Amino acid sequence: MTEMPKISNDPETPTGDTLSGNASRDKGIVRTSVIGIVANVLLAAFKAVVGILSNSIAIVLDAVNNISDAASSVITIVGTKLAGKQPDRKHPYGYGRIEYLTTIIIAVIVLWAGITSLQESVMRIIHPETASYDTATLAIVAVAVIAKIVLGHFTKRSGERLHSGSLVASGTDALMDSVISAATLVAAFIFIFTGIALEAWLGAIISLVIIKAGVDMLREVLSKIIGERVDAGVSTAVKRTVSTVEGVQGAYDLVLEDYGPDRLWGSVHIEVDESMPARDIDRVTRQIQAVVSEEHGVLLHTVGIYSTNTGDDLASEMHRHAAGFAESDEHILELHGFYLDEAEKSCSFDLVVSFDAPDRHAVVERVRSEMERRWPDYAFCVTLDSDISD
Repeated sequence: MTEMPKISNDPETPTGDTLSGNASRDKGIVRTSVIGIVANVLLAAFKAVVGILSNSIAIVLDAVNNISDAASSVITIVGTKLAGKQPDRKHPYGYGRIEYLTTIIIAVIVLWAGITSLQESVMRIIHPETASYDTATLAIVAVAVIAKIVLGHFTKRSGERLHSGSLVASGTDALMDSVISAATLVAAFIFIFTGIALEAWLGAIISLVIIKAGVDMLREVLSKIIGERVDAGVSTAVKRTVSTVEGVQGAYDLVLEDYGPDRLWGSVHIEVDESMPARDIDRVTRQIQAVVSEEHGVLLHTVGIYSTNTGDDLASEMHRHAAGFAESDEHILELHGFYLDEAEKSCSFDLVVSFDAPDRHAVVERVRSEMERRWPDYAFCVTLDSDISD
């Protein structure tokens, strides 16, 4: 019998490697966020002084945006620390989803900054004030643009490496800020050479961009809380791993539940030969749980069993016809779990029907009716499965 690695029922730490990975991930997020806080506070201070001295509303609003970015980094750190708490009796699945809640707070802060900035810009449009620039002012703004580009790329790459949506959003926001700061610099040169003041109008545009960023962040995190389709690469890789375990003839009905970034629980059905003894089924299910946890960091709390008997002549014929009916319908994505009980004169199988089908139940009923018409002495139980993973 194959010796298997031990797995834990702790959703936070399926294996020792995962525990180390979670700790390393949290440290990386905190370290990146601290760098972001320091950089944004310094940039905000410089921009605020320059904006006030030059009477530039666009630069002042850019400074406010840096402060909101720093606040976002603080919230990211707090959220990461809270999300790292161990599961307890009240929250047995851990606290990973707190990271999504902190992202909502960050989105609200960004929205507030954008709305208040827009109000101030509109007031400056109605009651314009002339800005003044000197060489030092322009140099500081130029340095700020370069700093934001460097910070944005660093934060975004760190977020992608650590699978942190908050860091990716912060990095993207920083890169967008660099464009905004560059636009401020352009407006300053336009004023110097033409005397045309675009400060207030640019401030309004900056405010709208900030508001859009907040709305996008909020929409993305709410989508995760509602429950999104798991990434195709993850689900495909997990099913491929399950199928490589000896004795498994197919992996289906994979359901993965998101309890925070890099915290996936799930279940899967496998097909095995109907003659496989219980002790081998137990071995196979334990091996599946161990290998999926080790290779993907996913905890499969349930491994369901489909027994197959398509080696029988009648079963093979029925399976072939059912597969043909399924292939003739563009909305049927998969047929699995086929089993014929000749003693009871019953046959059952599952159909995965696309959400694009106008009437998914009607699709299943059509296949069931076709099978009953072909074999009227048998009862067919056809189960509708949802297309929830690739």
